[in-house]
Amino acid sequence: MADPLEIASQGKVLTFGELLLRISPDEEGEWLRDNRLPFYIAGAELNAATALALWGVPVKYVTALPDNSLSKQIAGSLSAQHIDMSSVIYSETGRLGLYFLTKGKDLKNDALIYDRANSAFSGLKPGMIDWDALFDGVCWFHFSAICPAISRDIADVCLEALKIASKKDIIISIDLNYRSKLWQYGKSPAEVIPGLVQYCDVVMGNLWAIEAMLGIPVMPGIHEKGDKNVYLEEALKISKTVVKSFSKCKAVANTFRFDSLGMIRYYATLYAAGQFYTSSEFSTSHIINKVGSGDCFMAGLIYGFSHQKSPKDTLEFATAAAFEKLFVESDVIDKTAEEILSKIT
Repeated sequence: MADPLEIASQGKVLTFGELLLRISPDEEGEWLRDNRLPFYIAGAELNAATALALWGVPVKYVTALPDNSLSKQIAGSLSAQHIDMSSVIYSETGRLGLYFLTKGKDLKNDALIYDRANSAFSGLKPGMIDWDALFDGVCWFHFSAICPAISRDIADVCLEALKIASKKDIIISIDLNYRSKLWQYGKSPAEVIPGLVQYCDVVMGNLWAIEAMLGIPVMPGIHEKGDKNVYLEEALKISKTVVKSFSKCKAVANTFRFDSLGMIRYYATLYAAGQFYTSSEFSTSHIINKVGSGDCFMAGLIYGFSHQKSPKDTLEFATAAAFEKLFVESDVIDKTAEEILSKIT
């Protein structure tokens, strides 16, 4: 089986997920007075693809969009950013998904409102995508746990893709994005996600997402301790458990972002090839937008592995990239690989 630490740089990265528009009203309600609602092209897997394209990694994005002029404009804009959009599925039914997120807020509580029912993407079913053809020339396949949260059919489409990618020895990664509001079809994440993770070489998330989705418990009261050393010890323990539980998994990454006493701290860990690595810690008293930092981190991992960087250097690049994303209004980073590397000491 291919090892993500030895992946050849030849070939494209293929990401799969739903393209959305993020609508961002301000908390004070000035958008009502000004008749303006800022919007951004969004979607976890698209965010990762956009970062990779910016950093010079050949990348293809697969999604389903309604067959209309708006979708064609969006696809054209992404193509201009060097993302291969040639495999987008244009559907005669369905719509473009939206979500509303109050400016500057996290993806939780009342700040987040989904409006993505009956989207073109949610109408996908197994057998509608020719994965065998799509994987031609692909060396890495990435998706997130947001996809199987949408519906049982989408979860089955993911499984269909994973089986074919695995047979082709394509590296597979998953970002364990946990969106509780999306799991509405009678299945819990822990009933679905382990069956997909068994095909994955690289697993990225955080301790609490791993607990919710893979059923691997986090130390009780760990938040009360608030001790970085305890978090790191727990990350090592859980990473080892993931690798032991899923034999195909070669690398596990965990991110940590804490907002406390007016400061935001960000660091990450990577367990790969039996070794545990901890990143540098970044901190700031002010950020612009939290959305997409995890997607950027995942893109950083793919960038590092595909450029034959060491696990430690890969982790440092991914962490620095994710931190830099916090200062960008849109869902995607605007810094080149060279600019990110300049931030690493």
